[in-house]
Amino acid sequence: MSRNVRASVVEAAAEREVARLRDLSPAQWKSGIAAWLGWLFDGLDLHLYTLVATPFVAELLVVDQKDPSVGYYGSWIQAAFLLGWALGGGFFGRIGDRLGRARALMLTILTYAAFTGLSFLAQTWWHLLICRFLAALGIGGEWAVGAALLAETWPHRWRPWIAAVLQSAVNIGIMLAMVAGYAMKDLPSRYVFLVGILPALIVVWIRRSVPEPAEWHAAKLLAKKAEPTILDLFRGRVRRITVLTILVCSLSLTAHWAFMFWWVQHLWNLPDLAGWSEPQKKALASTAMILLMLTSIAGNFVASAIARVIGYRRTIAWMCLGYFASLFITYNVVRTHESMFWWLSAMGVSSGLFGLFTMYLPPLFPTLLRTTGAGFCYNIGRIVAAGGTVLLGLFGVAGDYRLAVLYAGFLFLPAAAVAMLLPEPGDGDIMEAHHGDTENTEKDVQDESRLDMADRTPTQSH
Repeated sequence: MSRNVRASVVEAAAEREVARLRDLSPAQWKSGIAAWLGWLFDGLDLHLYTLVATPFVAELLVVDQKDPSVGYYGSWIQAAFLLGWALGGGFFGRIGDRLGRARALMLTILTYAAFTGLSFLAQTWWHLLICRFLAALGIGGEWAVGAALLAETWPHRWRPWIAAVLQSAVNIGIMLAMVAGYAMKDLPSRYVFLVGILPALIVVWIRRSVPEPAEWHAAKLLAKKAEPTILDLFRGRVRRITVLTILVCSLSLTAHWAFMFWWVQHLWNLPDLAGWSEPQKKALASTAMILLMLTSIAGNFVASAIARVIGYRRTIAWMCLGYFASLFITYNVVRTHESMFWWLSAMGVSSGLFGLFTMYLPPLFPTLLRTTGAGFCYNIGRIVAAGGTVLLGLFGVAGDYRLAVLYAGFLFLPAAAVAMLLPEPGDGDIMEAHHGDTENTEKDVQDESRLDMADRTPTQSH
């Protein structure tokens, strides 16, 4: 092993031994802040469209907001967004593995900031579809890159709490989108997309201040030119982890995003809001989303606390069951907006399960496949979710999407079952998945740089 490689490995190991916040290095703080801000603005740009989907699509189609074409084309725009999210996760995940986490983070932020802002200029529904698709490439890529950046720079024993803090950044970003929507409720709907340009402002700071993780540098040096490819996700015993992860993500994300898109449209068209003005409906939608995000933040920390006791996969399974129960109770009967409003808290807390994916998925894969594997598996679920959003929307009638949300909730049941088949960090299965079928000694050494999982289980976090 060369002196440079040895130094990088030692540096990475030293970072993992940090026990207190005050002991974190400046590089670790910068990486943490960059990932957190990236996720915050990710959430901001993520939900600007959801907030104004009904009035803006109706404006572009020049029809009434309750016209069936609004829901139809609106769901296709959301489907294109989810498809772009999936492709962006794989595309920028690969860039993150090959060029570095910080470089890829900058590219993802610039992508979603630019095309969210350009949505302001849309003149037809397909203009908006293209802009949302391209913005989603960056948003999907940012998830994998930001997660890997923190997983490789901050102490591993803090993973459950890091996941909660990082996921909460998305929730706060979504709340900022709601605040922007509320503040701009009297302006034409397209103006909210201008807020999406703001994330581009942090790119210069990331370029100057955020270094690449030592663990990534070490893996690059060890691998030399024999770096793994995306096909390695489907070879040997790692294939089982890849397939199971895709199933869990596809099922849970389809259910989650069908809810996240259609509940707002359902709320917007409730019969008891028939006499409300458009600004009043926007204010209600913003307030309801803020409640959902506040409880989601609480859910992130609830999920992390539970994961420390019973492990990641069991917590994911139980949170899926909780999400199903909350959706079933809320949408199994016809409710007014007042009756429905407070039930959003249950869905918010249950959505904390997605915060666990942040730190649980990347370590399942070798360092030089980390953002590729996590991004590919997590975001491939977006493709399924894209189709699911459109198909479930077919259950809507004249703006009533109660059944669409109700049926989506049932997908959490098989998601919970499949989650129990995944390995827990520290299980021998993960070790063997990366070593048992490998003949390349160089790759074995590379993989060992991340297979220190035995001391990273949630029950050992302090």
